[in-house]
Amino acid sequence: MPISSPRLVFAVTTDLSYDQRMQRICTSLAKAGYSVLLVGWQRPQSVPLGPQLYQQHRLRGWFQRGKLFYLEYNLRLFFYLLGQRAAAWGCADLDAALPTWLRAQLGGQPFVYDAHELFTEVPEVVARPGVQRAWRWVEQFVVPRARLRYTVGPALARLFEARYPGCGFAVVRNVPAGPPVPPASPPLPPIGRPVLLYQGALNVGRGLAELLAAMPQVPARLVICGEGDLSATLRAQAARLGLLASGQVEFRGYVLPAELRRLTAQATVGIMLLENVGLSYYYSLANKFFDYVQAGVPQLCIDFPEYRALNAQHEVAELVSDLAPATLVAALARLLPGGQPAAHYQQLAAHCRQASQEWNWEREEKTLLGLYAMLKLK
Repeated sequence: MPISSPRLVFAVTTDLSYDQRMQRICTSLAKAGYSVLLVGWQRPQSVPLGPQLYQQHRLRGWFQRGKLFYLEYNLRLFFYLLGQRAAAWGCADLDAALPTWLRAQLGGQPFVYDAHELFTEVPEVVARPGVQRAWRWVEQFVVPRARLRYTVGPALARLFEARYPGCGFAVVRNVPAGPPVPPASPPLPPIGRPVLLYQGALNVGRGLAELLAAMPQVPARLVICGEGDLSATLRAQAARLGLLASGQVEFRGYVLPAELRRLTAQATVGIMLLENVGLSYYYSLANKFFDYVQAGVPQLCIDFPEYRALNAQHEVAELVSDLAPATLVAALARLLPGGQPAAHYQQLAAHCRQASQEWNWEREEKTLLGLYAMLKLK
């Protein structure tokens, strides 16, 4: 059956309802005239899929984590892709790469690799040398075989290119869609107690245990949106510190993107903390950094290379060099002396509104569409 417009099939292991990067990418490509299918995984907590401009499909299985999950997912994905047709096949990260590459190889179509992170250097992989060796083999196999490669930030692109000479990596940053905040709009004064907002996975290396340890000395509430491997541990820590009973810390669990944008706009300070527990984190460029900027919200941010470079362009964050609770308390005191935003805070907020004119998906998608145009798909 002929394909009326170039069809693109992308595979991820994530829950499609929460994968904002893939939602943006697939929507932009669909608007540009491509027929797009995004394949993900059904989780126990998955909510029904909402309408999109592209097709969506969730694979179902018995396992949700560990080696058996990856084995089952890869097998189910491959056999599902055998029943699909496409002009190009793409995956997000290594955990969906092998079956996607094999399907592209069988059909003689281009394989696209979108590196959301340096998968072989995330903390969960670095801590297990045998697992790391296996994923490095996958990386060494698939990266040179991709027709198109791109990642989320310049530092990761340079690292990939140094690791694989001759394999160029473009950059498509993980920035949110507009409309940008008008640069002339005045900062909104916070109502009531300041709110710190963390959005993202509750995993090792995110600085959350240190942040909770600092909270008894911070005159603000902390709202945590997301779940992960440390969900139970962090809730137990907050309970021991009396932060749950006092209402100073609230765990919201998984939050859909539209609601998350609303909560972000209402926050006083965004939290963007990471530990140096692997090259993937050290050279990361997380979407939450840009989400806070787009909402006009200053942030407490780790002083890693990519964030330092962006903060030099537009000072939107209070940077910290370490995650010691005392360091976090002092940094938040500079933003919120006496529990209220300082002049420094208002200046950062103004810079956020300026930066939002530059760091937005309306600009970034031009790069994305240019990359796919170079594939000359039919």
